[in-house]
Amino acid sequence: MVSLDHVAHKILTYIPYVLVLIDMRFEGVKCGRDDSVDNHMEMGKKLLAAGQLADALSHFHAAVDGDSNNYMAFYRRATVFLAMGKSRSALPDLSKVIELKPDFTSARLQRGNLLLKQGRLDEAESDFKKVTCVWDVSSREMRAECFIQMEEMGKAISDLKATSKLKNDNTQAFYKLSTIYYKLGDHEMSLNEVRECLKLDPDHKQCYSHYKQVKKLNKQIQSAEELIQEHRYEDAVSKYEAVMKTEPNVQPFSLLAKQRICHALSQSQQTSRAISVCSDVLQTDPENVSALKDRAEAYLQDEQYDEAIKDYETAGKHSENDRQVSEGLERAQRLLKQSQKRDYYKILGVKRTAQKKEIIKAYRKLAQQWHPDNFQDPEEKKKAEKKFIDIVQAKEVLTDPEMRTKFDHGEDPMDPQSQQGHHHHQHFHQGFQGFNPFGSGPFNFKFNFN
Repeated sequence: MVSLDHVAHKILTYIPYVLVLIDMRFEGVKCGRDDSVDNHMEMGKKLLAAGQLADALSHFHAAVDGDSNNYMAFYRRATVFLAMGKSRSALPDLSKVIELKPDFTSARLQRGNLLLKQGRLDEAESDFKKVTCVWDVSSREMRAECFIQMEEMGKAISDLKATSKLKNDNTQAFYKLSTIYYKLGDHEMSLNEVRECLKLDPDHKQCYSHYKQVKKLNKQIQSAEELIQEHRYEDAVSKYEAVMKTEPNVQPFSLLAKQRICHALSQSQQTSRAISVCSDVLQTDPENVSALKDRAEAYLQDEQYDEAIKDYETAGKHSENDRQVSEGLERAQRLLKQSQKRDYYKILGVKRTAQKKEIIKAYRKLAQQWHPDNFQDPEEKKKAEKKFIDIVQAKEVLTDPEMRTKFDHGEDPMDPQSQQGHHHHQHFHQGFQGFNPFGSGPFNFKFNFN
């Protein structure tokens, strides 16, 4: 992008001559109150056109002294100051012109440019906004430059698009549009605009250099997305890591790459890596719905149900009608509820479709493994007893058709807080101290398998 100082300097070098031409529109206008003021104005104008700046300045000084309300006297004196490179002296005169005649377009444009050069962006924007000749190409370009410096890219785009339409060969407008879209992370629009620039001027150095960069980045992103569609997630991660190396200085592209890496890792169930990368994205962009959904999915895979619910709820606040968010939240809440209860199928390590013989076989294997007599250390024996009780209860529930049906419908027959299963559980537990699935005394187990 052309630097601010360069643009301002270029503008200021031709301002005096442009203003002289503009002044021709005011030929014959009588702004003074007496002939002496008019004579000074006419002489100053002729001397300015002839390049005799010091003499012209003297006449405009006299005109201002003769009529302090003559806005043209202040305006033409400002013109001489600008031609002499005295922009600080010109600024008060331009302000006086605008005070006397608020709709004086040229004065606003010149003051806006001077303020822009001094870095007084808010004041410059205020002048540019009040420019009435919005049809004028140069004024829109000037205002666009101001918006770019203020990082109000949407407004800059609007002005630059207007100038590109008004002036079909405006390569600089297309170049600036391309660089703005690039900074915003819109690689496709950036590529479109820089191509328009090269259509007008294939040898445009800035556009050609920028085109190569955008084209390379665009190709990498398209390739990475194709790999994700093909479920080649690890390759997609590598490709997006290459994107970050291609353009490390434009944050939207780094953020896009990390967000898509987060998605690929979540889809490939690389839980820890996914949570880490997604969290990195959300530190920079807390409202990134895609990253929230992907991290929530990774949390579910890691059985961190509370964290998954939080992410889905946050995503829902920023994307109210997102079906994936609502379905994901319901699933996370359901899994959390299930995780708070004992899963007898999981305890025995069998599927929900397992037959009775398969259940009994799994039970015998685990009961033998976790038999309390296998452990001598008091703490380990206590842990084994608890595990053994869970194994016995799992076998009891899953081999009883009535209790298994209740459990499959979300009710735990062994839960003391379950009204329907309360009586059986009490009976089971009261007799447990005398119960031995292998036929020997209470907790004095002897293995005697057939």
